[in-house]
Amino acid sequence: MPSLIPGIPDKLLTVILPIAAYWALSMLFHWIDTNDYFPQYRLHTPAEVSSRNKVSRFEVVRDVVIQQIIQTAVGWGLGMTEPDDLVGKEEYNVTVWARRIRIAQRAIPGLLALAGLDVTGLAKSLNSTHPVLAGAMLGGKYSSFQATSAEGSSFVGSISSFTAWEKTLASALYWYLIPALQYGIAIIVVDTWQYFLHRAMHMNKWMYTTFHSRHHRLYVPYAYGALYNHPFEGFLLDTLGASIAYKLAGMNTRQGMWFFTASTFKTVDDHCGYALPWDPLQRLTSNNAGYHDVHHQSWGIKTNFSQPFFTFWDRVLGTVWTGGDVSARYEKARIAAQKKAGQGTEKFTITHSSVADSAVQDPRPYQDDKKNAMGLTAIPLKDQQPLPPKGKAELQAAGSRQQVLDDRQGGGPQVLEKEAAEERKAKSLLRREGRRRTASSFSQTDNLKGLRDRVTGSMHGRAGALIGMESDR
Repeated sequence: MPSLIPGIPDKLLTVILPIAAYWALSMLFHWIDTNDYFPQYRLHTPAEVSSRNKVSRFEVVRDVVIQQIIQTAVGWGLGMTEPDDLVGKEEYNVTVWARRIRIAQRAIPGLLALAGLDVTGLAKSLNSTHPVLAGAMLGGKYSSFQATSAEGSSFVGSISSFTAWEKTLASALYWYLIPALQYGIAIIVVDTWQYFLHRAMHMNKWMYTTFHSRHHRLYVPYAYGALYNHPFEGFLLDTLGASIAYKLAGMNTRQGMWFFTASTFKTVDDHCGYALPWDPLQRLTSNNAGYHDVHHQSWGIKTNFSQPFFTFWDRVLGTVWTGGDVSARYEKARIAAQKKAGQGTEKFTITHSSVADSAVQDPRPYQDDKKNAMGLTAIPLKDQQPLPPKGKAELQAAGSRQQVLDDRQGGGPQVLEKEAAEERKAKSLLRREGRRRTASSFSQTDNLKGLRDRVTGSMHGRAGALIGMESDR
């Protein structure tokens, strides 16, 4: 079969395209960052990126390139296990599905007989006007579309051996329904694989401090830091998980190419640092940049484990963040976005959770996290900001902050101190914004009052004149 891009074999393109997609989308977001094009949709300020992250951009690029080298090697090996796509294979596969449809029709006579119908007589009466329907009723016996092998048994030689409806249905199955099912299976496998491994790396202190804590030294994520991981974690969580999903779904080379590329786009977008209302990847599912950003904050590290497509496992197993948009920085971003769009007081959520959830949800699996957060007792309350609502969110925040303290190499108490400082700064800005709004409201009220007085006076004057005219008459 000809390559998708002439001169580049599809198997090679399968390992090249996800890497190209990673850097293309990352550089687009980096360009937006450096030119400050959408500040109203930022989840964090540029100052936070430089002050709160515990790893340099050089280290991020270096480790991402290492992971992509491993990813390329595994992808190339995976491609070697796949058969070559030959010319005519697609038509052959459509023919195979048409044959399966023909075989499935053998059950029709028995089902009609159970309903009390005379199948043979009914088919005979329909044969002259509706021969295809009659053939289907007889179990797929079409006199004009039957070939016979040398041994005398019925067989399928080519697609022309089938009726138009069989070919149409077979084509729809092969080109649309089966691929949709395969992509669905692959998404379920990847989401399941990543959720349980990701969660294990947070719930097990040794796994977190040895491997996963490296990724969380990006407390303020940005696009090309999406694959910044320990090499072993990158292989286990991302590369191996996607490879298993590809194999279990029974994809061909080109399906794998698009699946790996789409997964890469989604991962980069989830770390972009922007809550973009018009980004299709952020609108299709609630597992987006805002949802995942919670997982990178000191108060939410042990929540929102789901990646990269849907939030199903978080919601079923009770690990979704329950404290609402607790951070003042999120509130500041919301107000800025509303101001830009002229939306007034309309509310929207960045974290996809409500403060009310915290008090009513089952505390599991965080019921012991506050009790076990021994390191937090030495941290002053002013450095444990923002304060989550009472209930499950309070337990989630305690367990998350203890995990930050466990990663001594990544900053420990200094991380909490800096995040609290950013919260205080955001709250101060919000208070000033509130005072400006109040002052503006009073000013508008005064202006309206003055306008009302002038209009009233004018109307009184007109009234007097009118009365005078009436009296003169």
